[in-house]
Amino acid sequence: MAVYYIILIIMTIVGSVASLFLKKASGSESILKLLKNKNIYIGGFLYLASAILNIYILKYLDYSVVLPLTSITYIWTLVISYKKVVGVICILIGALIITI
Repeated sequence: MAVYYIILIIMTIVGSVASLFLKKASGSESILKLLKNKNIYIGGFLYLASAILNIYILKYLDYSVVLPLTSITYIWTLVISYKKVVGVICILIGALIITI
């Protein structure tokens, strides 16, 4: 059972890295340059791999478990884009203060 949770974590990391490559590809000035950009293909492949892992995991774990845990992708994205971490921490602290 633990192996499926490990696969789930890997899936979220792969999805996050895919977002990074697609963000790099988004700097292309035109559609033609975008199609020549290797980052779009790497990102697309990684998203496909993440989706396949997601489908595989859903065979063994409940959707009510998998869906909430896929939000870990946002945490990996924050780690990858470390510049925004301080801002998100401030938002989380603000949200906690409002709830209290």
